[in-house]
Amino acid sequence: MKTNWRLELALLFLIAAMFAAAILAWPNAPSDIPVHWNASGEVDRHGGKVEGLLGLPLMSLAIYLLMRFLPRIDPGRANYARFSGAYAAMRVGIQALLALIHAVVLAWISGRRIDVSQTAPLGVGALFVLLGAVLGKVRPNWFVGIRTPWTISSKRSWVRTHRLGGWLFMALGILFALTGAFRLGRFGPGILVAVVGVVLVLSVYSYLVWRADPEKQAPAGTQPADEE
Repeated sequence: MKTNWRLELALLFLIAAMFAAAILAWPNAPSDIPVHWNASGEVDRHGGKVEGLLGLPLMSLAIYLLMRFLPRIDPGRANYARFSGAYAAMRVGIQALLALIHAVVLAWISGRRIDVSQTAPLGVGALFVLLGAVLGKVRPNWFVGIRTPWTISSKRSWVRTHRLGGWLFMALGILFALTGAFRLGRFGPGILVAVVGVVLVLSVYSYLVWRADPEKQAPAGTQPADEE
């Protein structure tokens, strides 16, 4: 897959900005920094400076490197060029969400109490909507997308499952966003049930499409080996 240097430089700039913000905040940061909030937006766990200030930038860098080089080791790497735009959107969305959370942490230690019960669901919801919008464009590979035993055994199952998954992901994103916009954190368990339901629906659907596909094939390495 051809390297899009505008994308790479933009992502690297965002990650560098996170590290720079952490370094600037370090001297005046408290020893205990909020690193987790409950559904009501209340801090329920603190960490030290390293975890609180550098944890998210380091995670962003690790995810950047992972997603940057996954296509090089994927046996299905030839397909990445066919969904390069979707893959780029996924990478940008994930990095943007991590940067948002890092900004919230920095705001808290500077005395600005951002409502996490509203901000986090809106951010997660936006990411799910973005993923849903591009999911149908993802083509068969071994690392990215909805990988069940049936989607990786049938191109028809892969394509149809990802199309359905796109709509369901966008629906989940809207639900997440609504819980944030209207501060409905108490419905968090219901959202979790919805996520589990989506996983089950997509798994069953991928199996049903696979079963009806006359061109399905067993994944490489799953056929019984010839006896010597």
